[in-house]
Amino acid sequence: MSRTTFFEVRVLNGKTKEHLCFLDKVEPYSTIGDIKSLFHKSYPHWYPARQALSLDPKDKSLRDEDILQNLPVGTTATMYFRDLGPQIGWTMVFLAECIGPLLTYLLFYFRVPYIYSHRYALTSSPHQVVRLACACHTCHYMKKLIETIFVHRFSHGTMPLRTIVRNCSYYWGCSAWLAYYINHPLYTPPSYGELQVNYALFIFMMCELGNFSIHLTLNNLRAEGSRCRRFPAPTKNPFTWLFFFVSCPNYTYEVGAWMSFSIMTQCLPVALYTLLGFLQMAIWAKGKHRAYSREFKDYPSVRMAIIPLVL
Repeated sequence: MSRTTFFEVRVLNGKTKEHLCFLDKVEPYSTIGDIKSLFHKSYPHWYPARQALSLDPKDKSLRDEDILQNLPVGTTATMYFRDLGPQIGWTMVFLAECIGPLLTYLLFYFRVPYIYSHRYALTSSPHQVVRLACACHTCHYMKKLIETIFVHRFSHGTMPLRTIVRNCSYYWGCSAWLAYYINHPLYTPPSYGELQVNYALFIFMMCELGNFSIHLTLNNLRAEGSRCRRFPAPTKNPFTWLFFFVSCPNYTYEVGAWMSFSIMTQCLPVALYTLLGFLQMAIWAKGKHRAYSREFKDYPSVRMAIIPLVL
């Protein structure tokens, strides 16, 4: 009968190299997540989500699912700790990023006092496109809230509080920027009138339906609790057929929705916001595309990241 070889884990401060903790008789099949929990007992204010452990101060942080005996260490392992700061769960992150723009836009739509000249306080725009734009913007973020609560399946990961403040400042600030011009008393309707608005509205609705369909498909890709990984593929839903051509059609539809919103409102700040969003989503899509290509040997070579046949 073989004896179990236990590990000893020494945890040092990644910056000062100060000794923080010594863990004795650690099971060889313990994960980094288990070690973080043991470390948390010695330092209660550093809960596991705040901890980053690495084998060298300059190395990337170890993943929670990494197993101790599979790491390039002896039976006495030295790990370096880094405090990630206060953390917030992904569900709360998405809720904060969606509720802010939703409410901010409505403040400008209803022209609450002190935003525009006092004679326009609590008045409404005479232009139908302004009301449609408010409805589209509201539906867009209501959809995101519904997806956050009922559709998206988040991991146990978190985001640093300082990053959330930065992200919310961006999304909330941009929402105010767009809303200020669209709901301004001097706003001018699109050049081609109802024709331009109606076509853009139709494209916006199709893109929103497409985005929602892709999120449902991604949610159904892997059963809850299953570790079997598959790459996303088209289903019987026509909106998912974009998977034939791109790895991240959810971003394609998202960009399409904002482009149609730009055309509908014919507002320069909306177009600039759409461009910024596209650049960021293209970076995310290319990263996801590379990850799929590395992980799955049979990944379709015809697929691009976000724009069919182009990018």
